[in-house]
Amino acid sequence: MLVKVFGSAVFGVEATTITVEVNIDKGIGYHLVGLPDNAIKESSFRIAAALKNNGYAMPGKKITINMAPADLRKEGSAYDLTLAIGILVASAQIKADEIDKYIIMGELSLDGGLQPIRGALPIAIKAKEEGFKGFFLPKQNVKEAAIVTGLDVYGVENLQEVIDFLEGKGTLEPTTIDTRAEFYKTLDFPEFDFSDVKGQESIKRCMEIAAAGGHNIILIGPPGAGKTMLAKRLPSILPPMTLREALETTKIHSVAGKLKEVGLMNQRPFRSPHHTISNVALVGGGSYPQPGEISMAHNGVLFLDELPEFKRDVLEVMRQPLEDREVTISRAKFTVTYPSSFMLVASMNPSPSGFFNDPDSPQTSSPHEMQRYLSKISGPLLDRIDIHIEVTPVPFEKLSDDQKAESSVDIRKRVTAAREIQTERFEQMENIHYNAQMNTKHIREYCALDDTSKQLLKTAMERLNLSARAYDRILKVARTIADLDAAPIVVSSHIAEAIQYRSLDRDGWLG
Repeated sequence: MLVKVFGSAVFGVEATTITVEVNIDKGIGYHLVGLPDNAIKESSFRIAAALKNNGYAMPGKKITINMAPADLRKEGSAYDLTLAIGILVASAQIKADEIDKYIIMGELSLDGGLQPIRGALPIAIKAKEEGFKGFFLPKQNVKEAAIVTGLDVYGVENLQEVIDFLEGKGTLEPTTIDTRAEFYKTLDFPEFDFSDVKGQESIKRCMEIAAAGGHNIILIGPPGAGKTMLAKRLPSILPPMTLREALETTKIHSVAGKLKEVGLMNQRPFRSPHHTISNVALVGGGSYPQPGEISMAHNGVLFLDELPEFKRDVLEVMRQPLEDREVTISRAKFTVTYPSSFMLVASMNPSPSGFFNDPDSPQTSSPHEMQRYLSKISGPLLDRIDIHIEVTPVPFEKLSDDQKAESSVDIRKRVTAAREIQTERFEQMENIHYNAQMNTKHIREYCALDDTSKQLLKTAMERLNLSARAYDRILKVARTIADLDAAPIVVSSHIAEAIQYRSLDRDGWLG
């Protein structure tokens, strides 16, 4: 008897429906074809034990299973449930007339219990697109899949529950989630709040500008000046995610298997990898490509603490994703693209001793040591960072002051107002939502300068020896400062403030 059961494979952040054809004939043997990997080949042992422990049997006949399309590589243990149900129906141990209306996925334990899978959200999206009635999957993944409306999503705990439902002996209630209610559960009292930071008003202003325009920022200062503390509080002032951004972000985390019984993500991700990270772990890849840290930080913040301690080749692979806001991973047989539109926040000491340019410094580094330390960060990478700011230690008077600083909620209101201006400005453009994403054409259109501002910028460019890319960065930051002031045009005061935020371009830093 031949039976067709449907599963799904995830490539990048998209799913492809897989048809599992099970044929049982005279003879003895178990043949699994259609480019399965070792985890799928081993499934026969898990399936046999799970069936026996639930009162069923592995047929003692010739079982041929084809996973179509046969030229696509299938991987992982998530097809166990699909294959088990197919074998039971094909061997007439159970009767399931509507089996072709469902996508079935799940990893089997030997007792028939189900283990969580990866990529439940993209699979559910694809199932709805292709007109399937429902989707059976492990209970641990049900919240992420239930985001998709118009599809019956059943979270099941074991093999027997699926069998009873298909035979009409038992009932299962589809899980429903009110996506909008889930999405609007915003966090008004963030764990890390800017009101905890004493002093550092100029740095807070920089953070506000970076958040308002989505600009990359680097903080330079001695140990204990508050660089990490400030960076960790940046997500608390970013504007809330839109529903589209929340779905994109949830999809990536679903593919990576990082959603732990969570539905729609409504908080922007904050990723802080250690400096020993490899370039594959950062940008994504592997023999079976998985999203890296830059994709996990999509629509959020990627924080690289102690930037010069990262291997140079690791930092260099970020250059292209920083510009294109996506990363393409190519292998011999396929190519996958992951989105990577993130805000880069980096911190670094100004020298190996950590105390350059500090008048009260207990230690100093020689110019040669400093040059070698700073040369780990290439000029092209620094050019892609819009805002460079020096962080100085907080004096005792400020540290011991009991006065409460401005809260993240108040700062976020101004940031959100500036973002709304940008959303209105770019509403006709598909891939541009905030100032940092502007290309040269948009900069010329929206950052037109008067003569005074042009002269000011010309003088700064000549004295600081800035590149053409740095010129564009200054204009983008100036546009954001103007948006925070609700000013329709960029004026010289906005340009002057933007020029201040190019510390690493000045003589004495890298020269």
